[in-house]
Amino acid sequence: MKTADLILTNIGQLATCAATAPKRGEQLNDAGLRNNAAVAVQNGKIIAVGDVAEIRREYDAKTVIDAVGNAVVPGFVDAHTHVVFAGERINEFELRIKGADYLEILAAGGGILSTMTATRAATPAEMAAQSRPRLNEMLQLGTTTAEVKSGYGLSTESELHMLQAVEILEDSHPMTLVPTFLGAHAIPPEFSGRSDDFTDLIIAEMLPQVEKWYRNSIFAKQQIPLFVDVFCEKNAFNLAQSRRVLAAGKAAGFSLKIHTDEFTALGGTSLAAELGATSADHLDVTTPEERAILAASNTIAVFIPAVNLNFGSSHFADARAFADDGAAIALATDINPGSAPCPSMPLVMALACRYQKLLPAEALNAATINAAFAV
Repeated sequence: MKTADLILTNIGQLATCAATAPKRGEQLNDAGLRNNAAVAVQNGKIIAVGDVAEIRREYDAKTVIDAVGNAVVPGFVDAHTHVVFAGERINEFELRIKGADYLEILAAGGGILSTMTATRAATPAEMAAQSRPRLNEMLQLGTTTAEVKSGYGLSTESELHMLQAVEILEDSHPMTLVPTFLGAHAIPPEFSGRSDDFTDLIIAEMLPQVEKWYRNSIFAKQQIPLFVDVFCEKNAFNLAQSRRVLAAGKAAGFSLKIHTDEFTALGGTSLAAELGATSADHLDVTTPEERAILAASNTIAVFIPAVNLNFGSSHFADARAFADDGAAIALATDINPGSAPCPSMPLVMALACRYQKLLPAEALNAATINAAFAV
């Protein structure tokens, strides 16, 4: 008889969501369901899946957990988060109720720029301490892996401090964290009216320092990739600037992501496909033409409906159309201090089903296997 550390037995319904590539088309609605199942685990890895009799016959384990007929699904993968930051922006909830939108709050010095001030004043250890309870809540809600962005420092020193905070948490928290450099998140006040100059700084100064940090980080040692991201949007980074940042990230050997088509379609979705970005995120106002381009590419479409919920918007990205066009789609919370203070992937899945017309199995795959391929 083989030995395992753990056996989960008497699983009423097991969803494996297993695949060797992102699920598309008909596969997206196949969650790999098994009834009356059991799972054997060794050294933190699943080593066998089968019916209860088969697993109990072939494996003995130190620990056996009886699922008493409940369902078991993979841990959720949150493919887009801003969970590491300092300070709070609870006041913006009331501003939105009064009618202020994202860009109005940003123009008034709130939003990202408000968090920038608090983040610049915090040490990596302080940011990690403030962020740990948020990760704890995500883990309690079933998320076991999360992509985590910088982007609230907006200076070389503070962006590095954010990434160092992510590293502290990766080294000390049960969740697996995947770092993303998002220096191109907003234009800081000291570069007001000089967005090209700030883009130059990101490429010439920030990115080389980030690369140096990453090569010596625990992420590199564990072969966890670093992504480079940009917010391609009005009042942030235009298409040409976004291209420059992503091209520099690619030249440095990093994988790419892009915030695009959240409020304005600037061509960022086509850019993501052209440069081979791992994902394009938001996609609320993507044109049918660019949707088709993305669907024909290997870039994963990441949808974050909790933002729309928090905005009080009745408009959601058309995830159904992306899926029907053959795109690989994923889901994420976008947990952040302002536009989406949401740690819950189950809520995101429910929103995707209700407002974006995904079927439950499609939403589960988008929150697990496809999200894993997005990080």
